[in-house]
Amino acid sequence: MLNKKRGHTCLLASGMAALVLLMVVLYGTTGPQQASGSILRPGYLLRGSPLYQLDLSWPRKPELFSGQVFGVAVNQNAGVVYVAQRGADVPKVLVFSTEGEFLMSWNTTTMEMPHGIFLADAASANPTVWITDVGNGPYGHSVKQYSPSGKLLQVLGAPGKAGSGMNPLQFDQPAEIFVHPSGEMYIVDGDGGMNNRLIKLSKDHEVMWMHGEKGQGMAQFYIPHSVTVDDYHRVWVADRGNKRIQVFNSITGEWLGTWGSCFSEDAPYSVRLTPDKKYFVVVQLNTNQISLLEAPPMGLIGQCRVVSVIQLAEEVKPHLVDLDLKTGALYVAEIGAQQAQKFTPFRLGGNFL
Repeated sequence: MLNKKRGHTCLLASGMAALVLLMVVLYGTTGPQQASGSILRPGYLLRGSPLYQLDLSWPRKPELFSGQVFGVAVNQNAGVVYVAQRGADVPKVLVFSTEGEFLMSWNTTTMEMPHGIFLADAASANPTVWITDVGNGPYGHSVKQYSPSGKLLQVLGAPGKAGSGMNPLQFDQPAEIFVHPSGEMYIVDGDGGMNNRLIKLSKDHEVMWMHGEKGQGMAQFYIPHSVTVDDYHRVWVADRGNKRIQVFNSITGEWLGTWGSCFSEDAPYSVRLTPDKKYFVVVQLNTNQISLLEAPPMGLIGQCRVVSVIQLAEEVKPHLVDLDLKTGALYVAEIGAQQAQKFTPFRLGGNFL
């Protein structure tokens, strides 16, 4: 009888050990859940469906971050991550591999205050990096195209001259650019300057349509801060000052709808789509949150629905994000923490399907 009890106890202990091992594999922690649908991890809290986990090994040398990190862009084909930072006497762009190795820095003198950064033509033999510059000096108020090694290729706007002109095109603190695979560009112009504009340019940089009125109404903006385009010809704009996301038809510029109910506490700062097109990744700087919102199907805008939240520590101040379109890895530029961090999908194998 005693041997049977011992056997039962051993079997139970083995089962518990297997359960603990499974939790470590899935969640990286055996800590208690803090609330219904919440998982506590070192330095952050996951709420809702656990979709991402922090990769503590990236980058290998975080001490290389030497300024305020404002933007990040990923070349998934080359396995390269570009990090834009600000500060006196610091390289404006640091380049890492997706595995975390430091590759190089750009010590260019043609950039003052980088804000948004975007990797274009990743599938081609000649990918380029676009950066918005919100500086007030001779190189500011412009959108610039660089080679992967940091060579300046071309400039949009009138460097050093803030303005609202359309011909020639002028900017005032342009916040971010999104370059479609077709070569068409979407620029949100107005990180606190005189402009509050969403501009669509052709691949030849001709203005195709624009919304440029400051206000709270439909197709009006107050500090448009981030922009992305989905596969259904919809343009999604983080209208920061109005605490909402506005949606437009990418072909005609027609206003399609607004999401606001998810942003009562803090405004959206960044908007990007996951590679599987299921979720929008939206950053809220003041509440130190990264939210994943359900992406609506074609023909429907509806209301926003939060599926998952990554609650970061106080004063991290996440600003803009980008995703690796092959692996689904999420890279976050953090102004307060003065670093970029990598989060990987919460799936065995690490990839979005």
